[in-house]
Amino acid sequence: MWRKKIGADIIAGLHLIADWQNIFFIFCGVCAGITLGAIPGLTATMGIALIIPITFYMSPVASISMLIGAYKGGLFGGSISAIMIGTPGTDSASATVEDGYPLAKQGKAGKALAMAVYASVAGDLLGLSSLIVLAPLIATVALKIGPGDFAAIMIFSLTMVAGISGKSMTKGVLSCVFGLLFGVIGMDPIIGLERLTFGIAELQNGISLIAFLIGLFAIPEILTQMEQKITYAEPLLIKSDNPADDRVSWKELKENLRFILLGGGIGIIVGAIPGIGPTVAAWMSYGQARNISKHPEKFGHGALEGVAAPESGNNACCGGALIPMFTLGVPGSGTVAILMGAFIIQGIFPGPMIFKEHGPIVYAIFAGLIVSNIILLFLALLAIRRMAAPLCRAPKQILFPLILALCFVGAFGVTLAPFDMTVMLATGILAYLMRKTGFPASPMLLGFILGPIGERAMRQFLIVAGNDVTQIFRRPLAVIFIALTVLITAGIVRSQWKKARVPTVEK
Repeated sequence: MWRKKIGADIIAGLHLIADWQNIFFIFCGVCAGITLGAIPGLTATMGIALIIPITFYMSPVASISMLIGAYKGGLFGGSISAIMIGTPGTDSASATVEDGYPLAKQGKAGKALAMAVYASVAGDLLGLSSLIVLAPLIATVALKIGPGDFAAIMIFSLTMVAGISGKSMTKGVLSCVFGLLFGVIGMDPIIGLERLTFGIAELQNGISLIAFLIGLFAIPEILTQMEQKITYAEPLLIKSDNPADDRVSWKELKENLRFILLGGGIGIIVGAIPGIGPTVAAWMSYGQARNISKHPEKFGHGALEGVAAPESGNNACCGGALIPMFTLGVPGSGTVAILMGAFIIQGIFPGPMIFKEHGPIVYAIFAGLIVSNIILLFLALLAIRRMAAPLCRAPKQILFPLILALCFVGAFGVTLAPFDMTVMLATGILAYLMRKTGFPASPMLLGFILGPIGERAMRQFLIVAGNDVTQIFRRPLAVIFIALTVLITAGIVRSQWKKARVPTVEK
């Protein structure tokens, strides 16, 4: 019976995506992602936060597909400036600098950029394949999850905050706690009492997710860029006399296939683990590629493998990070957490029930991912030939004030409430101060999104269990996730304890 439903959902999803408007919006999303990713300072995360208000009045298929297209385009776009000027447009492209920039110095920028395109598209395809195959299977098993199990999963997910806490786990945890506090502002979901509103009527419905997203990711980046002296790194336009240096030959592509597959496999696994993200996937792919290479001494001096592996890894991470979001409602990275917020805005709550309640929409989005991959291939090849240098020279003194204005328009335009602009600005200033003091923003977002979901599940479980917390240990799945939470927490504490002892030992 369930196979017939999946078949019907797939057909309905293909019918939904086969609309020229949806294809057009995916095209626009990929264009925006490549552009924003290629400009140093404009990250893919920031770009998605800016695009979300535009998608508010679109259909769920068009809006989500456009945002995921922007995510994919942004992951590739970061490699353009990484190769051309040695400055990664996104954090995940930092590993590409190691060999991409030396290749550009040798007059092989075209070859490096072309390899980045092919590796990105191939890695993306691998990640997408894993998503399409694994997500429905995991969701079918996860349909048996009850409120207690779901509460245990949310607790487990919040422990993953250590993976995105940066150098200080303590600051990451505190950031997550702030997010949890912001998430409970408004009316109690069970008994309807006001919480932390301080008599402000506008806070009764809680904090606007869009205003919070824009403030958390866009405003601090703009303020950071505006306080710096505007300097420009000229793109390397060294031309080689050999036409082969501007393209990747079939032989070179075959030689690098195993590095692309290696990066794709690492990206899928790393992406599926909540809290790690594409930057780690890129560096792990780069390191493993150097380990298995026949010529590891070439790495760092212009090895084509050093471009193929990390670019495949960070793009495959996109599909991998979407697996826990679709199946368990747990975002695999900070950027995917923003995408999860976009789902919620559209009235779609990611998790095991999404395939049952919104099957056609989910499969339409999967089809949209395939379409965005095809569009990315052609747009990326066009971008590296015609737009690489101009994108790297984008005038920041005009660009960032314009983006700041768009932030205010985006925060106000969705609900037409001036208070949301205040929320955005206050959140932005707080996020800016957090950045200055070393507090990461992604844990706050995860706490803001996952906190209310976990609270609702836990309270529903307690109502069913008659307020007996010990009943949760009678559910095998909940026990598994509680055990994983304890093990991971113990491992984190042990790791931090070892780090704290290192200076003492050295002395």
